[in-house]
Amino acid sequence: MSDSKTVLVTGASSGFGRACALKFSTAGHRVILAARRTDRIDSLAETLRANAPCLAVTLDVRDREQVTEKLGSLPTEFAEVDILVNNAGLALGLETADKANLDHWDAMVDTNIKGLMYCTRAILSGMVARGAGHIVNIGSVAASWPYPGGNAYGASKAFVQQFSRNLRTDLIGKNIRVSLVEPGMCETEFSLVRFEGDQDKASAVYQGMTPLTGEDIAEMVYWTTQVPAHININQLEVMPVAQAWSPFAVHREP
Repeated sequence: MSDSKTVLVTGASSGFGRACALKFSTAGHRVILAARRTDRIDSLAETLRANAPCLAVTLDVRDREQVTEKLGSLPTEFAEVDILVNNAGLALGLETADKANLDHWDAMVDTNIKGLMYCTRAILSGMVARGAGHIVNIGSVAASWPYPGGNAYGASKAFVQQFSRNLRTDLIGKNIRVSLVEPGMCETEFSLVRFEGDQDKASAVYQGMTPLTGEDIAEMVYWTTQVPAHININQLEVMPVAQAWSPFAVHREP
């Protein structure tokens, strides 16, 4: 396609990231797949090359030096990133804060916050120099609506929300768009990761309701990039119909 863009998707090996990569590639855009699981992104890249050029980059977004080196030395065909989809992220555990595993907290901060910052910083200078670009951050409804056990995860996504807003402020006049997509309950590998591979616990999360899918979110991410150039979708919060906000929690003494 004549208006083909270069799209970098982090966390591209599964879930939202994989679905976004498929969506952009099917539409004829060059896609850079970034994730830790080399076998998965290599396999996906082979599939996507039937649609458009695709590059697989093994990348741990938590490693600042690795992010700087790998994203700063992309092959010429992929070097000018037009759209960055900051998707890499995770939730670990559902314990209350007093019982939470500090390693889990560290992993969520390192991935959801630091990883997003590192990737944004690595790509942003090029966008500013070219006077064009679009950053799409994947947040969560947990940024705004707390739930028991959501402690560090919700806080990390609140950072994504505020970071996205502040990016918009920093980039006024530079012709760069910043969008935030905040999904609610969505059946991907999210809960399987949260419960460290326990399929029964993961499946129970979605029992008796129809959750969002990775493809649903990919459609919304893609849409934010396709609206006319003078429009910026600031924030898009989406839940399945079966999900809504809970009543206030009130503890009453017996």
